[in-house]
Amino acid sequence: MLTNEQLEQKVKSIVPNAVLSVADTYGLLDIEVEPKYLPTIAKGLKDQPELKFEMLIDIVGADYSEYPKETKERFGVIYNFKSISLGHRIMLRVWLEEENPKVGSIHDLYKNANFLEREVYDQYGVRFENHPNLKRLLNHVEFVGHPLRKDYPITRQQWLTESDDLMDEMEVRLVEKGYSK
Repeated sequence: MLTNEQLEQKVKSIVPNAVLSVADTYGLLDIEVEPKYLPTIAKGLKDQPELKFEMLIDIVGADYSEYPKETKERFGVIYNFKSISLGHRIMLRVWLEEENPKVGSIHDLYKNANFLEREVYDQYGVRFENHPNLKRLLNHVEFVGHPLRKDYPITRQQWLTESDDLMDEMEVRLVEKGYSK
């Protein structure tokens, strides 16, 4: 298993100058990267034999607008990766501007990124460029706004007037798994 210092050097070698800062958060390497390089770095994490981050554990969005400490931008997206075969973990973090928060999708590298990115989009409004189906996942199709943003009114109620059954997605997934209509 690589040390955090070795992991840091390997990540920095994927795209020189893409790493903006590095922190050790309770023993877990937390690397801030330039948003435009996130997909390239994620590919390097997965493909390089000495890294082999074959598992994307989670993608988490955060609205730092009311965070007591100063942050670079309003929105952050945190990616948590694990190498099952080599036993190490790492977090990648990107800061996104308030007006148009967006970052490249990694759905083509990790299948679970498809739904994880949709969740962050639905809750925070972060757009994942080149995502094949970036639409709401947890909130209904008529929902207006993004409920985990700090400026979303907590008492706001939104009613669904038309059912959204998601059967279009279910049928595709069932066919992929060998089931027929």
